[in-house]
Amino acid sequence: MGEEKENAVQEKSYSFALRIIKMYRWLCEEKKEYVLSKQLLRSGTSIGANVEEAIGGVSDKDFSAKMGVSYKEARETRYWLRLLNDSELIGNAAFESILYDCEELLRLIGSICKTMKARNSNSRLCQMAPLQHIA
Repeated sequence: MGEEKENAVQEKSYSFALRIIKMYRWLCEEKKEYVLSKQLLRSGTSIGANVEEAIGGVSDKDFSAKMGVSYKEARETRYWLRLLNDSELIGNAAFESILYDCEELLRLIGSICKTMKARNSNSRLCQMAPLQHIA
């Protein structure tokens, strides 16, 4: 079988999941924080899992639905990151770095969803709320 073409959202969501796993381990080992960190782990790794499912989708509808879920999971991940930072469980430097990656995923996945929505203008595929930046 031939090599697959590089896919930016696929690669970035995988790398992001690895960062989330490392943060989860650190939060458990160093901060003894198990509840919020588990939520972060679930949503942060789900982004890439749903991107993978979207890539393997059997139709535009299937692709759009999974990308829509990825977008929602990225928003949820952003919420948990903000909560961890505001509760002083993670420092500002770590927060800003991983938040940047999360928002980059939101922009990429949001753009894919907008493209799919335009392509299928009469459908309700890939529903998503507008991306709002943190002040």
